[in-house]
Amino acid sequence: MISRFQSFVSGAVLAVVIGWVLYIGKEVFVPVIFGALVVYVIVGLTRLMDRMPVIGRMLPPRIRSTLSVLVIACALAVIAHLILANKDSVLALAPQYQESILAAIQRAAVFLHIETEPTWTTLRRDLVAQISVQPLIGSMVASVSAIAVTVVIVLLYASFLLIEQRSFDAKIAALSSDTRSVARIRQLTSDINSRIGAYLALKTFLSILLGATSWIAMTFIGLEFAAFWAVLIALLNYIPYIGSFLGVLFPVTMSIVQFANPNDVLVVLLPLSALQFLIGNFLDPYVMGNSLNLSPFAILVSLAAWSALWGIAGAFLAVPITAIMAIVFSEFTGTRPIAVLLSRDGRL
Repeated sequence: MISRFQSFVSGAVLAVVIGWVLYIGKEVFVPVIFGALVVYVIVGLTRLMDRMPVIGRMLPPRIRSTLSVLVIACALAVIAHLILANKDSVLALAPQYQESILAAIQRAAVFLHIETEPTWTTLRRDLVAQISVQPLIGSMVASVSAIAVTVVIVLLYASFLLIEQRSFDAKIAALSSDTRSVARIRQLTSDINSRIGAYLALKTFLSILLGATSWIAMTFIGLEFAAFWAVLIALLNYIPYIGSFLGVLFPVTMSIVQFANPNDVLVVLLPLSALQFLIGNFLDPYVMGNSLNLSPFAILVSLAAWSALWGIAGAFLAVPITAIMAIVFSEFTGTRPIAVLLSRDGRL
């Protein structure tokens, strides 16, 4: 009993220390892990091409890998172009957006029949003085510029990891002279690589599909910066549960500012919600299946924990990191119960 208690205390202390190190070192760890995930996506896309009847037979492995790298590079280039192309337009339209927000607030007051109240007059004057959209958008543009620098660092890490991948198998073989240990490590890394790679590749495909269909809907409606919102929707699709909500909230907020008409806002809200529902509840389970076999509750807890540690980056990384933890924990007797709790149905 005492030894179990000591093991529990030691494990708790170790978890706290690891959490502290992860928190203070997030500037280093986050780009490295994102670089590894980019490599996973590239490898996963290469394997998906290999399974295609025509492409798999016609193209050699090196050509498939090159095509996967080009697809990811083009996607990142499109995102960077959209950000740089739209930032000046957003700053130019900031005064117009500010007027639209104030007009929407005034219409809400009329709807609630409080526009003649003395307190509303004072409150409206304060709102006019405090609401300033341009500085807010300026800070967002500055944040986007910082993200662009981070993307360059992530690509640098991913490039070196792709180079290192060629010698990874030889490094595993050199870790130990015990062939059983080497075989176990090789099996573990292969399991992690195949499951995480397949998940990220399929998730990327579904995110692109969701972003493309959302772009078509928003362009047809006439929402400004539809391409930017489509890219944002595709990226937010990587965040479980909350990403779907935010992927609808941001374009709908833009529609409130742009159209200032409840009917037009509904025209934006309904198709975007329908696309999120159809892809998230029907196509996503059909394509993904139980590829990671993670409990929804475990995903939600990991989302909260990693978001607290690393912010928005942690929200994107929560599912892959939790899946890797579950796979590693399942290989050891002492941590196997944790892997069972993290799984969807108890099967590992």
